[in-house]
Amino acid sequence: MNSAYIASIINSTLRSTTPILLAALGSAICSRVGVFNIALEAQMLVACFFSIVVNYFTGSVLLSVLAGVLSGALVGAVVALLQVKYKAADMVIGTSLNLLSGGITTFLLYMIFDVRGRLVDERLVPIYKINLPVIRDIPFLGRVLENLTVLDYLCYVIAIILFVFLFKTVAGYRTLSVGINKSAAESLGTKATRIQMEMVVLSGALCGLGGTALSMGQVTMFTENMTSGRGFIAMAAASLGMSHPLLTIVSSLFFGLCQGIGLALQNVIKSQLTTALPYIATIVALVIFSRRTASPKKK
Repeated sequence: MNSAYIASIINSTLRSTTPILLAALGSAICSRVGVFNIALEAQMLVACFFSIVVNYFTGSVLLSVLAGVLSGALVGAVVALLQVKYKAADMVIGTSLNLLSGGITTFLLYMIFDVRGRLVDERLVPIYKINLPVIRDIPFLGRVLENLTVLDYLCYVIAIILFVFLFKTVAGYRTLSVGINKSAAESLGTKATRIQMEMVVLSGALCGLGGTALSMGQVTMFTENMTSGRGFIAMAAASLGMSHPLLTIVSSLFFGLCQGIGLALQNVIKSQLTTALPYIATIVALVIFSRRTASPKKK
């Protein structure tokens, strides 16, 4: 295994990590305010679709990204309204939205474009890829950072901003207090329900950005159910990262590495096995994590 091959795997890992990390950060902030949001898949898939729709009709990358973020936030607003304000069952709402998003995007794909399965068109404009002038000429590092988009870098900046907000600001401490004890936070004058709803909408926006990165990153297209469970992988990443923004980066990179290795092994092992690798890793990681957290400490 030469250095070029390793660099290629790392590059693939970074690209695969971006949508997972953005959605995992959305899951993490929901957990921090005591909301169990399993509609991440719906938020990502809807954003994948509408970012491509706007891209197709306008040719504007900026408008496409905004469309993805807003559509994800809109689904997040539905979750916030039903789960937080009206106390609906989280499993029912999340599962319903996940199933509904798959059906709606498939239906709209046929109604708008008269195609089934996927939309690929030469008029679609991808997100601009960054090749840093000096670094791209460095043999190993240049290949590692080759053709990454602005979202591939931005996701780590967002994680750091969330960390600073939650753990270094007064507003962040109020947000954390809602998840620790909502009644106590409200007794001190904190508008706990409002904070929870705002964080769920923010979660939807982050998932929307992740969905946009998925549909407009390295390939610019839309396929039915193209998220392929990444919303659930993101939930696992947030759990492994203990809903901490910086630790979530590490756990998301782990799942991104699994996808990167799977892509690298497609020509060696049957594609069915390489495709299943991230999901197998998710199950194994969650089993190990749950056993460690559930086991009592030895005296």
